[in-house]
Amino acid sequence: MIGILGGGLTGLTLGSLLPESVVLERERTPGGLCRSLNEAGYTFDFGGSHIVFSNKPERLQFMLSVLGEELVKNRRNTKIYYKGRYVKYPFENGLSDLPLEENFECLLEFLKLRLKRARGEVPEPSNLKEWFEYKFGRAIAEKYLLPYNEKIWRIRPEEMGTEWVSRIPAPPLEDVIKSSLGIETEGYVHQLEFYYPLRGGIQRLTDTLAGDCRSIKSGFEVEQVSKTLDGFQVSGDGESYDFESLISTIPLPVLARVFDGTPKDIVRTAENLRFNSLVTVMLGVDDPKINDFSWVYFPRREDGIFYRASFPSNYSPETSPEGKSSVMAEITCLRDDETWNLSDDELVDSVKTSLHRNGIIDKDSVEFSRVMRTEYAYVVYDLEYQRNVSKLRKFMSGEGIELCGRFGRFEYLNMDACMDGARELALRIGGGE
Repeated sequence: MIGILGGGLTGLTLGSLLPESVVLERERTPGGLCRSLNEAGYTFDFGGSHIVFSNKPERLQFMLSVLGEELVKNRRNTKIYYKGRYVKYPFENGLSDLPLEENFECLLEFLKLRLKRARGEVPEPSNLKEWFEYKFGRAIAEKYLLPYNEKIWRIRPEEMGTEWVSRIPAPPLEDVIKSSLGIETEGYVHQLEFYYPLRGGIQRLTDTLAGDCRSIKSGFEVEQVSKTLDGFQVSGDGESYDFESLISTIPLPVLARVFDGTPKDIVRTAENLRFNSLVTVMLGVDDPKINDFSWVYFPRREDGIFYRASFPSNYSPETSPEGKSSVMAEITCLRDDETWNLSDDELVDSVKTSLHRNGIIDKDSVEFSRVMRTEYAYVVYDLEYQRNVSKLRKFMSGEGIELCGRFGRFEYLNMDACMDGARELALRIGGGE
C-alpha cells in the first residue's frame, strides 16, 4: 500500500492514478489550494484565482479530460492598474496605454538595453531585480515589474533568486516596438484562451479526482512519520497507518518537523525556507456587469493592499446569481503578521474602499462578503532557496520518501505542472494508468 500525505491537487491526482493508495488529508474537504466557496449563489476559488490553461498541449488535455464536459472557454482580458489607467497585460505589450513620455521612456530604455547586451556591456544577473532590468530595461522594471513583485512576494527583488523566472517569457524586440506604436500584440499566448468549469468553481477538478481515489482519510493531521522494517508508519489523531512506500505532498517544512529522526540541522534548514500566506476577500456585487476583465494587477501599494483582483462572474455565468457580479481580491502576507491578523471586517472594508476609489465597484453595491486565509500559498525563492531546498530533497530521498507537488517539492508550480508531476511519478513507481 502506498501512503500519500496531503490531499491537495497533487495528492488527489496521485490517488486517482495509484489504485493501491491511501490519501491522508488534514482538512475535512480535500482539494488544498483548489477549493471553492459556494454560498448565496456565489462561487469563489478562495485558494487563489484559478484558470485552466497550459503551454503544453498534453498537460492541458489531461486537465480537460478530468473535468469532462460543461466547460466555459474564455479569451483573456487582463489589465494592470497603473496611475489611474488600465494598461494591457503583460506590461510590455501595453506600452501605448501609458502617457506618451512614459511610453517613450520604456521603449528607449529597452532599446538601449538590447544594444548594451549585444556589446556584452551588461553583466549576467545575480538576483531578481537585476534579471528584470537585464530582460526588460530599467523603465519597465521600475514602473511595474519591481513594485509588483515586491508586493506579491513581500521581499525586495534584490533578495530573490532567479530559479523560477523561466515561467516569465522574455519580450521579443518586435513586440515591444509594436506595443509602443499601438499595434496590437499579445504576450503570454499560452494563457490567451483559458477554460473554466461552468459550475462549482475549480473545486470541480479536485472533487472529480477525489471521486477516483481508492481511499481518502480526511480530517487527519499527520503528527509523526516513522520508518519501519517494512516501510513507514504515519500517526495522528490517535490513529496510525502502515505503508510500504510514502509520497509527501505536504509542505516540506512540515514533513521535516514530523519525520521521526530528522537531524536538527535539517530541521533548521526547513525552517529557513520562505513562503507567503494568502488572504482572499470575496465580494458579491449587486451589479449585472462590473466590467469585462478577467483579472487586474495592482503593483502600487497606494492602490490597495491586494496585488490582484479577479472577476469570477466573467469566467462563468454560474458563479454569481442572475443580475449580480463578483470580485475577489488576493493579498499575500507573512504568516501571523499584521495583515493576517486584521479582522474580516477590516479586510473587507479596506478592499471595498480601494476598489471603490479605483472606480471598479460602488462599495455600497456590495451585498455579500467572505474572507478566507490560507497558510501555505506561495513558495518564495530567496537567495538561499536553492541550497536549502536541495539539502532537504536529498535528505528525504535518502530516507525513501518521494516528494511531489508545489509544497511537497517546495517549488512554484502551476496546476498543470502539479498534475503532470503526479502523473509522471505514478507511472514511475508503478500502478499508474
